[in-house]
Formats: sequence, structure tokens, C-alpha cells
Amino acid sequence: MAEFFGFEIRKRPLDANTTPTIIAKESDDGAVVIQGGGAYGTYVDLDGAVRTEAELVTKYRVMAEFPEVDSAIDDIVNEAIVYDPKEPIVSINLDDLEQPDKIKKLIRAEFEYIVDLLEFNKLGYDIFRRWYIDGRLFFQVIIDVTKPEEGIKELRYIDSRKIRKIKQVQKVKDQGSLAQIVKQEIEFYMFNERGFMNTGNFGASGVTGFKIAKDSIIMVPSGMMDKHNTMMLSHLHKAIKVLNQLKALEDATVIYRISRAPERRVFYIDVGNLPKMKAEQYLKDVMTRFKNKLVYDASTGEIRDDRKFMTMLEDYWLPRREGGKGTEITTLPAGQNLGEIEDVRYFQKKLFKALNVPFARMENEGGFNLGRSAEITRDEVKFSKFIDRLRLKFSALFLKALEKQLILKGIITPEDWTLIAQKLRFDYNRDNYYTELKEAELINSRVATLQGVQPYIGTFYSNHWVQENVLRMTDDEIEEQRAKILEEQNDPIFNPPMPDMGQEGMPADQTGAPIDQGAAPPQDQAPQQPAPIVSPADVLAGKRKV
Repeated sequence: MAEFFGFEIRKRPLDANTTPTIIAKESDDGAVVIQGGGAYGTYVDLDGAVRTEAELVTKYRVMAEFPEVDSAIDDIVNEAIVYDPKEPIVSINLDDLEQPDKIKKLIRAEFEYIVDLLEFNKLGYDIFRRWYIDGRLFFQVIIDVTKPEEGIKELRYIDSRKIRKIKQVQKVKDQGSLAQIVKQEIEFYMFNERGFMNTGNFGASGVTGFKIAKDSIIMVPSGMMDKHNTMMLSHLHKAIKVLNQLKALEDATVIYRISRAPERRVFYIDVGNLPKMKAEQYLKDVMTRFKNKLVYDASTGEIRDDRKFMTMLEDYWLPRREGGKGTEITTLPAGQNLGEIEDVRYFQKKLFKALNVPFARMENEGGFNLGRSAEITRDEVKFSKFIDRLRLKFSALFLKALEKQLILKGIITPEDWTLIAQKLRFDYNRDNYYTELKEAELINSRVATLQGVQPYIGTFYSNHWVQENVLRMTDDEIEEQRAKILEEQNDPIFNPPMPDMGQEGMPADQTGAPIDQGAAPPQDQAPQQPAPIVSPADVLAGKRKV
């Protein structure tokens, strides 16, 4: 196999004794699957799916320039990427990672290095927006090949129309079942500086690109595929048809308003018994004689009489024969329903629904309501969950960059990363007030229920049952809170020390003299009687026993 451009992180070779399969592994990265045919027999159809996908990316970018789509994208990106001058946009969470603190510290330091390489705290909005519009994101990993242990030197952005992922599947025939068994899957990227818009076939009409090793590229897919699972789509794809309908309807509405807005005059000119040719000439003479069109020149501020142009949007001149009415001038009314835009608003709502953005965000005059959870619409809750899914998909950028950085620097091995990657989480700043209000309302409701159950704890309900069913706490949360409570009992901040003691650690009276606890009580003061003993049976029977 020919060497690829870039570097490769060598992994353990495929074991020949693994379970055979006839199906190649599918993924959501939109890779073009080709069949291996020798060293020089590779054939990639760049004139079909690849060119169409590049044109689709261009279509997405054109859509993003439409005002309504741009507004919806801006709302989505603003919710996903929240700037805070005091905190980073995204941070790594290692609470679930079962590794020594030394390893966690190294992972956290390398993650911060990756964030600095991307300049994410400054360019996070632009990076996320580019990924959301194109439906994919590519970065080239640049390292020092002479010193790979120094890690990543630069992450350079690549236009998604100039690069394509290729998967080459090599199969062998099984002698027993005669089935084609997948022997090996080779993945690489093909790059073309001019893009894959109008290129020919690789291997058929010359080399139109060159291969790049898989580990030299970071790809962040959108996770959306077409019905054939061969082309990667953007979240804007389902809004293409609605946007075209909206633009066509808006154009038709504007044309109708312009053409029907002015009132027209109708001139009925009596031409008597003149022949057709002379009648038309007479009508033109009358039009020229009585036509007076004042035109305002905005560049010079002058008003001039322009008699050259006559359009059907202004007046109608019609001949009238002898025997009917004479010369007459009437008016035609303008359109009566020019203010109806319900059709346009319908497609606007449909467009925002296709983009998963609540339509209420488009109504600027509505204001922002910070009320109770009953006032929070279901669309806002769904929108918050949609943002969480986008963040989860976008986190592949940090995950893949961190993988290469940790392996290159020798902190972990490729085998260890498979287990570690499942435990890593990324926390983004949140600015969704609707979600915060919903959570606060749930806490208030649970606390109010807890106050109503409080008198029955220990008699009819246990503390564990209340924590599980009233406060809705998991077993891990219960154990965590119990450990925190025990820790805070020994913390002087939460439990301040007792008042000042007298000599030898004995409590002092108001004068500061120690009180002898073994001394007999004064004669004029009777000894205190023990507290009455009350059994549960007496409580249920309404009795008390002393």
C-alpha cells in the first residue's frame, strides 16, 4: 500500500482469528466506500456523490444568507456557545474517570492546550456556526515529524468542499460458503485544492487529489445522513424546500402589491366611424396631447415632465365607437387585500419549525418573559434539548484532538483511549433561562412536598424513601450528600464552636466562675424530674405514660 501524506498512529493490527463478517462497518461520517483492486486499481467516483455533496455545502451557505435563516442560526449558536469573561466556554469533566489524580491533571492540562490552539474562547462562535451550516468540520493536525512526542503544533481549518473521506474495503472469498468476507478496511482522506465541484474521476482522468492519512485529519460530522446513508447532511437540509417556498411567496406578494397598489384611470375615447388604423392613430394623438407625467430626479432634486414612457400600471386608453357613450374617464380601484400576509407568516413558522427554533423568538415585540414554569412553552424545552444534542455532537472536535495529543505525548496508549473516551464529558456554559427556571420550579415543588411530609418521617416514611420518592435523588446522590453532611459537621464554618468555657474546660456562669457540675442543687430549688416516657402504642392510643 502506498504511503499517505501526514502521520499515522499505529494501532494493533487486525487479528486474523476475529469473527468474520461480510458487512463493512457503517458510520455517520459520509465516507465513500470503494472496493480495493490492487495498488493502482483504486477508482473513486468524484463526479457523482462527492460533487453533489460539495454543491450541497455551497447551497447551505447560500441559505444562511437569508434573513430568517440567519436569525434562526444566530439563536442556535448563541444558546450553544455562551461567552463569559470570567469562565471558559467549555471545560472538561473527569468525575467519572477512574484514573489517578496525576493522569487527570495531565488530561486537563492537554485539554486546555487544545482549546488554546483552536482559540475557542475567542473564535468559538465562528467555529460552531461553520460546523452547523456545513454539517461537517475538518482540521489538519500539524506536528513535528522529527519530534512527534511534542504533540500537536497547529490545528488548521480545511474547507469542507475540498476534502472527502474515503473508505477502502478489501474482501476475500470464503472457501466454505463462497461469501465475500471483509478482510480489511483502510480509511483515508482525499484533498483537492480546487475542490470537488467539477472534477473528474480519480484514476480515470488523471490525479485530481492526493491521499492524506486518517490520523492527520480531525473530522466533526453532524451525524445526519441521507436515506441511502451515503451523504452527510446539515441541520439546514430539511429547511431547503420551505425556504424556497417562502422566497417564492414573498416575491409573488411583492409583485402583486406593486402591480395592484395604484389606482388606474380608464380613458374611453370616442373615435366615431373612423377606420381602425385612423382610430388607433387618433387615440395615440390624444394620449400624447393629454399625457403629463411629472418625474422627480432624486440625484438633482429637479422635477421634469417626461412624456416618453407609458406603462400599463398607470392609465388605460380605450377607443369607443359611435352609437355608444361618448368620451368618458373612470377609475379602477386598487387591490383590496394587499395587507393579507398570513400565507407568508405560515411559511415563516414552518421555516423556524424546520430549523428547530421556537417561532416566538422571531416576534421581537413580544419581549422576554421570566416567569413561572407554567409560562415556559414546550417549544423552549424542546429547543433546550436540541442544543444539548448539538453540543454532544460538536464535542467530537475536542475528543479527537485530545486523543491525538495524549497518544503522541505518550500519556496514554491507543488501547487505553477506548476506555477513557467513554468517561470524558464536556461542560458548556449555559444561558438558557427557560431551562433554569424549569429546574428552579421543580426544586421549589419538591421542597414544598418535603415540608408536608416532614411530620411523618420516622413514623410512616423513612428518610431513604423521602430522598428517593420526594426529592427524586439517585443512590449515588444520596451517598454523596450523606458524605458531604458528615464532612460539614466537622467544619467550623457550618458548625461554629460552643461558647467560651471556664477554668479546666468547665462551663462558666454569668460571672465567669466555673460551675461545679457535681455540687448539690440549692435547697430552694427542687431537683429536675426526668422527662416522661412515651411509647408508640400510647401515641397511637392518644395516651401518655409518666
